[in-house]
Amino acid sequence: MQLYNSLTHQKETFKPRFGNDVSMYTCGPTVYHFAHIGNLRSYIMEDVLEKALRYEGYNVKRVMNITDVGHLASDADTGEDKMLKGAKRENKTVMQIAQFYTDAFFADCRKLNIKTPDVVEPATNCIDEYIDMIEKLLEKGYAYLAGGNIYFDTSKLNKYYVFNDHDEEDLAVGVRDDVEADDNKRNKADFVLWFTKSKFEDQALKWDSPWGVGYPGWHIECSCISKKHLGEYLDLHCGGIDNAFPHHTNEIDQSEAYLGHEWCSTWFHVHHLNTAGGKMSKSKGEFLTVSLLEEKGYNPLAYRLFCLQSHYRQNLVFSWENLDNAAGTYSKLVNRVAALKPDDSKQPNLEAAKPYQEKFLKALTNDLNTSLAITSVYDVLKARDLDSVTKLYLLGDFDRVLSLGLVEAAAKVRAANATATAKPAGSGEYTIAGPADASEEEAAKVTALLTARYEARKAKNWAESDRIRDELAAMGVVVKDSKDGAVWSRA
Repeated sequence: MQLYNSLTHQKETFKPRFGNDVSMYTCGPTVYHFAHIGNLRSYIMEDVLEKALRYEGYNVKRVMNITDVGHLASDADTGEDKMLKGAKRENKTVMQIAQFYTDAFFADCRKLNIKTPDVVEPATNCIDEYIDMIEKLLEKGYAYLAGGNIYFDTSKLNKYYVFNDHDEEDLAVGVRDDVEADDNKRNKADFVLWFTKSKFEDQALKWDSPWGVGYPGWHIECSCISKKHLGEYLDLHCGGIDNAFPHHTNEIDQSEAYLGHEWCSTWFHVHHLNTAGGKMSKSKGEFLTVSLLEEKGYNPLAYRLFCLQSHYRQNLVFSWENLDNAAGTYSKLVNRVAALKPDDSKQPNLEAAKPYQEKFLKALTNDLNTSLAITSVYDVLKARDLDSVTKLYLLGDFDRVLSLGLVEAAAKVRAANATATAKPAGSGEYTIAGPADASEEEAAKVTALLTARYEARKAKNWAESDRIRDELAAMGVVVKDSKDGAVWSRA
């Protein structure tokens, strides 16, 4: 696997420290609101990376935190705690907010076929670990107490800005003009490890500590949760590009100061999802969620495909037109897969399949080139040297990584068409086909109405036929009749 390492600023051969075992850490969500689709782009690409490593033969243990305390509005050390902000907005407790939006996050992940990490740890579970790390950093001279808070002293480092090839705009998170200076800091880049004093006094979650009642800073949680579950060495750390500074920079500083050796060898950063107005952000007010896409009639997996069509290190521009194109592509792919004929009595030709698998793996191991991996899907569909059984085998094999659900969606299309047929007068069958991304419930309802409409027309019951036509129109269903059946779509 060749991966671009943000730490060394070049593509490298990925080499786990301990043989075939990969320790992988993913920065999780701050659960004060719904995740927007820009956030979810990062989780989609991290999911593909984990599955690609498994496809290549690695044993992967992936850990993710859930930030339910300590993440301030500036992404640095000032502003209101985001969890408290969410609790005030909805008149709930912080923990009610955390549970609701944690559940909502994983519901979105399921819709996008994102695998749940092997370990998911809320930040509030690890207070003892934070205190232990901070005490050792104080003992070693890397931290100091000032104004009631514990700060990390960046002047003790040989180099602080390790991700220095990123755009200035990316590095500006947390150092915006509206961020107030903290007079307790010895150096501008110093950051808080533990708060006992902050600009607001109504912090909901507080714990006893050797320095007084308070709460942890945001950056400390990932260092401690990673060490708790993955040990002192980490092979692969993932996150959005906006986490490179200050969050990941500060993680490296405190972890290596605590451990006394290099901590993580490879850093994987996913770039922004932009709109016409710039980077998608909750702070701008309106943002797009998976639920909103569904309300507008989109299959969430069409959005996954949209993300896979672009490289993770390129900013991706979202527009409804671009998503329409991806949805159309997804629907066409499902219909092409549905045209393949399964045959349980036959075995796939594994020898014929091998070159296609090798090409697919080559795309993945070239810095996770998902757009080229999608091309392998088309290569299989148009291949003349493969029968349907082998094609379906390969498409299922590729979906271990791509997770687009093409084979499953195609099977539903075949089943819907098979169960929805009715014998017309004369020869042949009356077949019904609809959008590949239709849900089972939607497809079943429309199929039942079209079948009833066919029976009414066959019986020359034109009034009933017209009534059903009007009911379908009221549902937003457009029907195109042919001599062999009907094809329906959404208006």
